[in-house]
Order: sequence, then structure tokens, then C-alpha cells
Amino acid sequence: MKVSVLGCGRWGTFLGWYSDKIGHDVTIWGRENSNNLKELINTRKNKYLYLSENTKLTTNLKEAVESNEIIIISISSQQLRNLLKNIKEFDYKDKIFILCMKGIEIATGDRLTQVVEEVLGENTNVAVWVGPGHVQSFVKRIPNCMVIDSKCEEITNKVVKEFSSDLIRLYIGDDLIGDEIGAAAKNVIGIAAGMLDAVGYASLKGALMARGAREVSRLIKAMGGREITAYGLCHLGDYEATLFSEFSNNRKYGENFVKGTNSDNYLAEGVTTAEALVKLSKKYNIDMPITSGVNAVLKEEVNPHKMLKDMFLRSVKKEFY
Repeated sequence: MKVSVLGCGRWGTFLGWYSDKIGHDVTIWGRENSNNLKELINTRKNKYLYLSENTKLTTNLKEAVESNEIIIISISSQQLRNLLKNIKEFDYKDKIFILCMKGIEIATGDRLTQVVEEVLGENTNVAVWVGPGHVQSFVKRIPNCMVIDSKCEEITNKVVKEFSSDLIRLYIGDDLIGDEIGAAAKNVIGIAAGMLDAVGYASLKGALMARGAREVSRLIKAMGGREITAYGLCHLGDYEATLFSEFSNNRKYGENFVKGTNSDNYLAEGVTTAEALVKLSKKYNIDMPITSGVNAVLKEEVNPHKMLKDMFLRSVKKEFY
């Protein structure tokens, strides 16, 4: 199978490496000014892995899209619409697009598959690839489980068949709304976990996991998905990698934000996702205190120590209501 990966950051490059390892013909695309791509072209490696000589590297987006059958996209969620506008100029008929990214478009509140359909058309073959896993672990041959989902069962099954291996076990998803919202929302919970680490409240991560999954499940249900999906691989199943791991960008960002040592947030998708989820919670009239609290702290509207303390000392109520 001929596969293009659009995006040459840590995760995109890994997906190119992985796709090559399991037998696909791989092209990795990056922008001309991408330092990541320049490093790959010059050295065939980054700080995590080496690319085989079989893997093609290009800045030609038209070639990357038109010459391959499966198009994996791994970029910032807020950049997706602009990339798709460029792709729309090419011949993308019958291609399968796989979104290996987690987020919600902040300007519209749209899920990422909705963005694809709005730009490329409702009949576009698009799937999502979500769930736990870090490049640093995968390259050491430490396996994990992830999930593939789409509106089309045939597309889901095809992607699972083409990309499953003994390193990544892929499950078949059947709740696209739930998998997209759950995957995006886990990054917000990851930021909250980092904030707990910063103030010395790490023992509250158990409560954060329970209550975080619960509020996300309510939103998923209100949007037309299934509550149970929040407790699957897209969300709760990704908590270890996001709330506890030293490799978690969102956990690190939350910790550094409270400590005042952040330099940027471009790797922490949870920052924009928190704002987008707050908008969705208001639209669907769903109480999301953790998400709202994280967003308020990030916007410097409330002190993080007070927010975290108040969050777990709210008025008495039943655990499941």
C-alpha cells in the first residue's frame, strides 16, 4: 500500500517509520521551511528514530497526495482547514484520509472529520486514529492498543487491517463522535493533571480521572455519541500516557504553566481544545467543571491553586447524576 504522511513532527515521522516497518511504500511530506524535514533530509533521523532509505521525503504536497492511496495527516488541529484547502486543488478522489491528531476546531467547534467533509466533501473517505502511545515507547518495541473509527465500516476495517501489527493493536471503533470528542478532551484532562503535579496534589489524579471521564461522557451523549466511549481507548484508556507520563506534552504544559516556566503551547493541543470544549458545553448545556476550570486558569482568570482546590471541594452531590 502506498502511504503519504502529511506532517513531519514527532508523531508524523513515527507514523512514517511505522508504516515502512510494516511493509508500506511511504512518503513523508513537510513544508519547505520545516526544520524537522530539513533534519530528516540531511540525516535520515530525528532524536527518536532513523528512517530507512525506502522512505521518501518531499515538500511537494501535490505529489504526496496524488501519488499515494492512503493519506495520513498529523499536524496541529488548528492548521487542518488551511491544509485541506490546498489539498482541494488536487486529485484526491478515492483517497483514504486518516487523521492522526486530536483536537476540535476552535473557531467553529467542529470535530476534525467534520472539517474534512466541509472542505473536501461529505463523501470523502476519512477515519481517525486515536488512543494511547508515545513515540519514545514504540521505538523501544513497547506495544500499545489504539482505535480506528470512521462513518464507514468498510473504511474502518480496511485501515485496521492495513496498519495493525504486534506493536500497535488496532481496535474497531463504532462511535465516531465519541472517539473524536474523547480523544480531544483527554488532552485537557492532561493539562489538569500537570497542574496537580505543580501544586503537589498528585494524589488527586484518581479523582481527576473519574470525574474527568464522567463530564466528557455527558458531553459525548449530548452530542449524539455514546457515554461508554469516554471509558474506552480514546479517552480513559489514554489517561496513563497523558496524565502520568514524562513524555506527555499536555501534562508538562499544565505543570510548567503553574510554575511559570512555559515558553510556548504549540505541542499542547489541550490549550485550544479547552476553549473549544467550553463553547460546546454551553451549546449543549453540559456542566464541565474541570474543563471550564482549566480554561479559566489558562486565560489567567483564576488562580490555579484556588481552582484545583475548589474543584474537589464543590457542593455535596451524588457521584453519578
